[in-house]
Amino acid sequence: MAMAMVVSAAAPSASLSAASSDQKPFEPNNEAIRKRLLRKGVFPTPKILHALRKKETQKALRRAKKQALQVQPSSVSESQSRDLENDDLFRTVSAEYRAVREEFRRRDEKAVVLAGKPWEGSKAVDLRDLTSARETLGDGRLRTEHLEELRRMLAERNGEQFRLLLINDEVEDTGCDFGNKEVKKPPKSWLMIEEEERIRLLVDRLSSSNLSMQDWKFSWMMRKSDILFTEMSLLKIIERLGHLGKWSSALSVVEWVYNEKNYKHKKSRFVYTKLLSVLGKERRPIEALQLFKKMQEDGQLYPDMAAYHSISVTLGQAGLVHELINIINCMKVKPSRKLKNMNRRNWDPCMEPDIVIYNAVLNACIPSHQWKGVFWVLEQMRYSGFKPTGATYGLAMEVMLKAGKYDLVHKFFEKMRKGGIAPKAQTYRVLVRAFWEEGKIDDALEVVMEMEHRGVVGAASVYYELACCLCNKGRWRDAMIEVEKLKRVPFRKPLEVAFTGMILASLDGGFVSDCISIFEHMKDHCAPNVGTINAMLKVYSCADMFAKAKELFEATKATHGGLESSGNYSSLQLDSYSYKSMLEASASSQQWEYFEYVYKEMILSGFKLDHRKFSWCLVKASRAGKWHLLEHAFDTILEAEEIPHTSLFMEMICQTIAQGDLGRTVSLLNSMAHASLSVSESQWTSLLERQIATLGMGKLQDLLNHLQSCSLVMEDPVPIFLKSLHLISGRRFLEGTESVAGSIGSLENDEKIKDYQHVDVPGRIDGRSPSLSSTSYSCSLVEMLDAESSANASLLEEFDNLESSSPAGAQRSEHSCFEHNEEFYFTDSTLDLLTSGIRTPFPESPPASEILERWRIRQED
Repeated sequence: MAMAMVVSAAAPSASLSAASSDQKPFEPNNEAIRKRLLRKGVFPTPKILHALRKKETQKALRRAKKQALQVQPSSVSESQSRDLENDDLFRTVSAEYRAVREEFRRRDEKAVVLAGKPWEGSKAVDLRDLTSARETLGDGRLRTEHLEELRRMLAERNGEQFRLLLINDEVEDTGCDFGNKEVKKPPKSWLMIEEEERIRLLVDRLSSSNLSMQDWKFSWMMRKSDILFTEMSLLKIIERLGHLGKWSSALSVVEWVYNEKNYKHKKSRFVYTKLLSVLGKERRPIEALQLFKKMQEDGQLYPDMAAYHSISVTLGQAGLVHELINIINCMKVKPSRKLKNMNRRNWDPCMEPDIVIYNAVLNACIPSHQWKGVFWVLEQMRYSGFKPTGATYGLAMEVMLKAGKYDLVHKFFEKMRKGGIAPKAQTYRVLVRAFWEEGKIDDALEVVMEMEHRGVVGAASVYYELACCLCNKGRWRDAMIEVEKLKRVPFRKPLEVAFTGMILASLDGGFVSDCISIFEHMKDHCAPNVGTINAMLKVYSCADMFAKAKELFEATKATHGGLESSGNYSSLQLDSYSYKSMLEASASSQQWEYFEYVYKEMILSGFKLDHRKFSWCLVKASRAGKWHLLEHAFDTILEAEEIPHTSLFMEMICQTIAQGDLGRTVSLLNSMAHASLSVSESQWTSLLERQIATLGMGKLQDLLNHLQSCSLVMEDPVPIFLKSLHLISGRRFLEGTESVAGSIGSLENDEKIKDYQHVDVPGRIDGRSPSLSSTSYSCSLVEMLDAESSANASLLEEFDNLESSSPAGAQRSEHSCFEHNEEFYFTDSTLDLLTSGIRTPFPESPPASEILERWRIRQED
């Protein structure tokens, strides 16, 4: 059978070979090959002729095989027929391609003839060639529908994410219709674009994509831009990226360019200085300081005065005083080590700080309240021969205002006026703020009137500070006069910001009714924004006006949802602070159902609750029966890889104890130990006492029994929790013992207690109450304490076994809460308290503490 299959498979090949053997062997025409080479400008060497003759022979053999297969179609297999179809398709496509290329070539020749030699006229087009091409292709036109379909498919597939991979931006203009007589012009080449246009396109691409220098697309764009990265072109790129706020892209451009081999030794100090200014405008002091240190390490980039000005202003705005002082010290001395690219001799880079740098130091002292730095700056300026300017005095007053030195604010203002320096509007703003914090409202009004009389154009900040000052003191109607002046000042912020500040100032002053009046009066001037809504929600929350807060919250939410609402509200969208303010108002008013509703709305809107600020709301909601909200917030915080607040941990422990989920209680305790949270003993004690008041002693007793069979991480705050749990249990025992002692003292006992010196005092306090039957009320105090002592001894042995069995017990025995400690023994005052209510036939008998002391002495002897 196998032999038959081999014979049948070999039959077609045998027939093909027989057919080929009948034909004469093919002999290439050497003369034709030589002429073809010479026509194309190639000298026919023997090696080239041999290669072409071999190629012609192979082509003839393939053609012969094809003809043989066409003669015997029944003997061709399926795979061979598929190969033949592919060959036919390839030849057809090749013919089409050659026809199109030939047509383009002839059109170009015609254009050259018309443009270069118009006097010779145009050559006639050989229509016979076109006709033969049409006959070869069938209908005479190129089948472009497949090419158009391919173009659309690639455009949809690539989309915007692969647009950066295309060389030309005009992707839509690349389609051509070869069937028509008119062919569209190809897109404008990238190389023909001017330098300004290339820079613009590169900046647009960098700004539209957040790419870093490590991304290969970034390097691709930089290389494909074909920009000669000179100093001027880099300055333009950095400036435009700075206007767009893309400081990281500007930093990546400079690093990439100067890491290239062609530009490595062409670094420019001006480019780095421009980059420093961009980082300063974007308030990136850390990145600016790192770049400045890189400049200090290179002799080719060593900072000049412009660079020192830029870094000083940036550090001054950030309040980095120590870093700025280090910069001043560095500019006064030579570099301590050899610099890179240092080829100059006798080079002295030392410079002295000027007035701009000293003012930057004063600006840095404002957020840090370094008021003593003002006198240091003034002293350095006097030594250097600089006179303070108006900006210097203004910054000095600002520092004194932030530090609470109001008398020095007024002294600097008087010194400024005596020096002949005209105060500006910002200086008067500082004075108004100082008078506000001093409580001198009339003086603040007089200062503003003086400013107007002197012809100083008031800034918006002056009238804003005065309006807030008046509202803080309950004079909101006078503040409306300042609002009218504020409306006439150019370059001001929207009026909604001013009204919001006035509402908050009235709230800080305690005038809640004024806040509502300002809010109602605001509707006559402008529509409230979301900041104003948040401020009013805070006002209603502080005034315990839940109904008003709910009405405002729902009205604002309805305007954003497109519903009709009353009032002058525009379409507003609530932010996270709006939801938090409403949650706070609901918690303060004990409206827990609405609290749950607002919480769910906030989560569905994509906002998160700050557990460090609003943990008390969740704790109160959990105690009010909304424990599932606390559990959801707790799990959300853990999913965000954050550590929940301590109060949330403690409340979760309480709820798990109440629900009997003691396994989760142990897990929470171990998590607190791993997170190293700090909880004091008083906090644990108050927490456990509240548990006893609500659930009783049985829950804590179950917890004690469960702790004996589980392993705990004996690190803070777990030992403190166990200690507090033990103390609470012991205190409850003392209360039970005292009640029993009172009952024993109230009984009429006929038998006399003879010898108090043989009383056996128990050792440690335990969380278990003594098990006394109804007949035990007639027993003596000594028998009761003996019974309790044996119970304590057994429980102590169990706790010692638990400690020795735990893996950390051997290493932390000195920190264990089950360790023998004098805090768990009866004290003398405790014994006196226990025996104070017992009636005894011996009125002159010694107290229990003296009996205890005698017993100890006897035991020692």
